[in-house]
Amino acid sequence: MSAKTNKIKIIESSGNVFADMGLPDAEEMLVKSKLAHQITMLIDKAGLNQTEAAKVLGVGQPKISLLRRGRLKEFSIERLMKFLNALDRDVVLTVRKARRGQEAKVLVEA
Repeated sequence: MSAKTNKIKIIESSGNVFADMGLPDAEEMLVKSKLAHQITMLIDKAGLNQTEAAKVLGVGQPKISLLRRGRLKEFSIERLMKFLNALDRDVVLTVRKARRGQEAKVLVEA
């Protein structure tokens, strides 16, 4: 008997899963997802439930639920940065020349 082998095609990621999937506004979606991830990590680290987190961030509990589930269409990048400020975090924006041979983009480093 011969073993049947299935070949799986592997494609290297560009570093932006949203762009890899061909979604519009992929750069914005990646930035929002990284900011939301930081926010949820800080909420968890502080041991806050959704109601407590909502009070800290100045929103209703349903917004925290949306945030935790990655439903980020209702949140602007600016609003997510304000949430980080409310969680006692500075948000630092740096403007620099794009790397040679690469397209300019918005990056989130934490």
